[in-house]
Amino acid sequence: MQIFDSVQKTKRKFEPMIEGKVSLYVCGPTVYDDAHLGHAKSALVFDLLTRVLKANGYDVTYARNITDIDDKIIKKALERGKEIKEITDFYTDAFHKEMAMIGVARPDIEPKATESLDAMTGMIQKLIDSNHAYTTSEGDVYFDTASDSQYLTLSSRVQDEEDKQERVESSGLKKNSADFALWKSVKDDTVTYDSPYGKGRPGWHLECSAMIEKHLAKPDAKFAVDIHGGGADLLFPHHENEAAQTRCSTNHSLANYWMHNGFVNINGEKMSKSLGNSFFLKDALREYDGEVLRFYLLSTHYRSNFNFNSDDLGIAKKRLDKIYRLKKRLFGLAANSERTPFKDELLKALSDDMNVSSALALIEGMLSIANETLDGAGKHKQLKKETLANLLFIEEIFGFGGKNPFEHFQFGMDEDKKTKLDELIQKRHEAKVAKDFETSDKLRDEILAYGVILMDTPQGTFWEKA
Repeated sequence: MQIFDSVQKTKRKFEPMIEGKVSLYVCGPTVYDDAHLGHAKSALVFDLLTRVLKANGYDVTYARNITDIDDKIIKKALERGKEIKEITDFYTDAFHKEMAMIGVARPDIEPKATESLDAMTGMIQKLIDSNHAYTTSEGDVYFDTASDSQYLTLSSRVQDEEDKQERVESSGLKKNSADFALWKSVKDDTVTYDSPYGKGRPGWHLECSAMIEKHLAKPDAKFAVDIHGGGADLLFPHHENEAAQTRCSTNHSLANYWMHNGFVNINGEKMSKSLGNSFFLKDALREYDGEVLRFYLLSTHYRSNFNFNSDDLGIAKKRLDKIYRLKKRLFGLAANSERTPFKDELLKALSDDMNVSSALALIEGMLSIANETLDGAGKHKQLKKETLANLLFIEEIFGFGGKNPFEHFQFGMDEDKKTKLDELIQKRHEAKVAKDFETSDKLRDEILAYGVILMDTPQGTFWEKA
């Protein structure tokens, strides 16, 4: 398996520290607002990575944090007159629900900042004891960037005096402008947490380093984790500072492989709240099925910037429809998981730094050949078996194509109408069993008036939008 290391800027053969096992840590959301398409893209990228690793036989331990300590959270709580936990619980729950709607599995470990304060203050103390951090007269604790000879080697950049290092107001008591906060003293009556350095709040970058040490790192390992991931915007300063904290407080580096996904643009513009084009995932899910969004957001290489627009989304839906149309042709046949050449080729493509372009081209080719063959004479028993195995593997590794094929084409029909249609179909079935064909025909006409296509199969009666 090959992974592009965004620090070394080259593809590298993936070799985990422990044979057959992989530790993966990804920076998660700050839960003060709804998830946007950037969150969705990153979550999908590392969900796909986890699936590819597992398909290659690795035992994966995947951790993704929840940042529930942040000035933006406090601001929203004050604006709404609510408790901090009420805000963070609400947006954490919304995040989980929306991720589930696009098929993103929950991580194995999901630590919260509020549950990791001991780990954070423990790391701060190690940095102070080793002269990599200092306390100011105001009670703030800063990382001393000049003490770390490897600082900026992760992002390969020259420090800009204007680079913002923290989410809280900077102090004039810093030794160097590049120094960043490990602990910020808070003197007012807003939310604070206890620490050996007084009441305050942890710095922006500290929680991930501390959580990794607490949940994933092995004391004698060369790296704390095999893979560390996140959005491209996190390489500096967030990941740079994480790496500095870890190597200066432990006997190992933070990660062997660094992976960063590209930005999401909206109609050609970088997604930004200041531009008013920060497209919330919940809004997209009102208009589009979660599986269609998953297919679309995974349809370009993870390192590329993604340009979200409705025209391309429509094209993506049609490509996903092809999978379900073939699945309809095979509906009712027993699924199997036998090995096929297609499955080997698909895994090979995705094992090459998740080359989705090649993978999707393989899927298109498989669908085309299967349909052409099924259109010809014969029963094609072996082809059907292999095709079912291929479709199941697509579902397992890509996370789409797993629905009832008839239900896939029902999206856009509101739940009340769906319930009514199911009731009418059941009544029609009962009329047919009773050989009351006049009632059955009337019910069929009533069903078709909803603008649907009705299909009677040996497995039952199904409908889809016309």
